[in-house]
Amino acid sequence: MTPTGLAEWLVEAGLRNLPLEELIDGFARRLNQAGVVTARLFVGMNTLHPLVRAYSVIWDRTTGPATRFEFQHAEIDAPIISQSPFWAMLREGIAERRLDLALPAVEGEAPLFAELREAGMTDWLGRIFPFGELGIQVQGSISNAGGRLGLACSISTDRPGGFTASDIGTLAAVLPLFALAVKAITLRTIGQRLLAAYLGTDPAARVFSGTLQRGELQGVEAVLFYADLRGFTEFTDRLPPRELIGLLDSCFDCMVRPVTRRGGEILKFLGDGLLAVFSTEWRRRDETCALALTAASEALDLMDLLAEERHKAGQPTPGLDIALHVGKVLYGNVGTDARLDFTVIGPAVNEAARIELLCKELDRNLLVSQTFAAAAESSRDHLVSLGRHHLRGVREETELFTLAT
Repeated sequence: MTPTGLAEWLVEAGLRNLPLEELIDGFARRLNQAGVVTARLFVGMNTLHPLVRAYSVIWDRTTGPATRFEFQHAEIDAPIISQSPFWAMLREGIAERRLDLALPAVEGEAPLFAELREAGMTDWLGRIFPFGELGIQVQGSISNAGGRLGLACSISTDRPGGFTASDIGTLAAVLPLFALAVKAITLRTIGQRLLAAYLGTDPAARVFSGTLQRGELQGVEAVLFYADLRGFTEFTDRLPPRELIGLLDSCFDCMVRPVTRRGGEILKFLGDGLLAVFSTEWRRRDETCALALTAASEALDLMDLLAEERHKAGQPTPGLDIALHVGKVLYGNVGTDARLDFTVIGPAVNEAARIELLCKELDRNLLVSQTFAAAAESSRDHLVSLGRHHLRGVREETELFTLAT
């Protein structure tokens, strides 16, 4: 393949949104076909995500893009990052660096180069491509709070004598196009992952697939998981803001992990509570109810463990109340032309909220509806009736259940 052919392929791959690892694999193999002996290719990017700070992929000639890393925000000072040659390049404002690996190591050299020499590499070329400022328009001004995104990539060869002058010319021509293709592909992925962090995986996928119009709703049947912290208001009056948010995050961890582990989708954080759904589209109602019930039980157990840990430190913890219900809901966009919310609405959502309100009155941390109990056939022996009760705003009384002790 000629350098021109490789450049044309990169443009097409970027336009087609080729999956990132497929792009990396295709680029590295085509470099070799073009005569640029490539034994190892590294691609790393930072990201906009509340949990993930950066990720990277390493392509190897024998295994392809088989090595992947993902770094949390708290890991940004880890040795694997701080000792990277790219860290020094960023600090010193250097966009390109080349190292002849046939030369002896020097003091203070990045540990990576010793690893590459041991693997038989003879030359290394590193490039950094900034993607520009990610400013946010706020009341007529640009805020740079979003930070910067960029690509770091390196190519290592084991050709005796290292890269040739022709190789360097080819890389100078195609690496910017590779960076542009990566940008085109990853910005969409970053956007979808960021949207998923705030909306949930399924709503984010629906938004990216074009479900954007206001009032564009669809009816689905689901198990509703409605949770709320009991007595949290009193904590807001006496805890410092940072400590309050830390407590709230710990409580949400107890609720969210069991739900997502069993296929539930967190749709909304409601102050000190949340609304989640377990779709019955892909599973039988009975199986879905069993998963939701297990998630609720585990969430309560995790809250008990959290309370025990905080009690040892002399810190109180709010309680957790959960309501489970089954019903048809409307799922989609609600709001105004300028601001939409992707959520579920309908009588079933209201009933789940009303059931949760009865937890304190009935002194139970988990209540399930009559509809849920009827659908949860395999779990029925684990439920005990609490009699019939009136739900605010609902005309007829309904029987409520809880887990048998």
